[in-house]
Amino acid sequence: MALTKDTRITLNDGNSIPIIGLGTYASPDVPKNLGEDATKIAIDLGYRHIDCAYIYGNEVQIGNAIRAKISDGTVKREDIFYTGKLWCTFFSPELVRKGLEKSLQDLQLDYLDLFIMHWPFSIKVCEINPDKAFAYDDVDFYATWEALEKCKDAGLVKSIGVSNFNKRQLERLLSKPGLKYKPVCNQVECHIYLSQSKLQAYCNSKSIILVAYSVLGSHRDKNWVDLSTPVLLEDPILANVAAKYNRSPAEVAMRFILQKGIVVLAKSFTAARLKQNLGVFDFELNPEDMKTLEELDKNLHYGLFKQMKQHPEYPFHDEY
Repeated sequence: MALTKDTRITLNDGNSIPIIGLGTYASPDVPKNLGEDATKIAIDLGYRHIDCAYIYGNEVQIGNAIRAKISDGTVKREDIFYTGKLWCTFFSPELVRKGLEKSLQDLQLDYLDLFIMHWPFSIKVCEINPDKAFAYDDVDFYATWEALEKCKDAGLVKSIGVSNFNKRQLERLLSKPGLKYKPVCNQVECHIYLSQSKLQAYCNSKSIILVAYSVLGSHRDKNWVDLSTPVLLEDPILANVAAKYNRSPAEVAMRFILQKGIVVLAKSFTAARLKQNLGVFDFELNPEDMKTLEELDKNLHYGLFKQMKQHPEYPFHDEY
């Protein structure tokens, strides 16, 4: 099937997700209005999938952009697929709906298209400090999931999913007694150095799709990323493949993930880059080059979130 910016993947609950989305995370020093402007530009360019989160601190601005584009007739609400994320301090069952309603209030939307657990562990309310371990809580994600199912039944969200779950954690959720809805997706770090093929195979077997963040490697934020790790976009083999197609390494890195059948979140706040990212639909990698890029996998996580390494549900101790 030829992929286009309008291609959608059907989820296990019957809803569908656009195969490319706009990622809206930015470090705290980036002015919030840049995300608002970028979202408007992205919608004008044809992006219909917007990925954000409570913890990003910019849902007010992203909501402003979406509603502005609805108001001016560019899109209808049903054209937009919005993903929000339940932050780990809202995992207690009595707080789940409050966390969702906070996002809805900030966005000024009536419902979310997808709402996902941001991590598989709960934490206590604390200041986000990259130099300190977080104070973790012991809420069982079974209870969190039941509350999310109720939010879906209440019509506040159309689909529910997870993020940063490993295979063991997915298996545990899927074996939950009385499970009403399976997660539709698992949003994870995924790129040529972390191709997630084993996790994808498992998820495929359970009709769960992967959504990829950090597809170009990482934002290289020294607070969260080990700067001694290799820069993905400077990989010489990736550069060789890109030259063969007369494309940028970024376009090839994104196309690789798309051709694996994984939803890509492309993050940029510049109009030219947002437009260039849609160039991934203008070419196709041949099977040999897909294999070459697959062999670059190092199982390398840029975003280790090491502040939570002591948590019993920290997901990256396992191979996948």
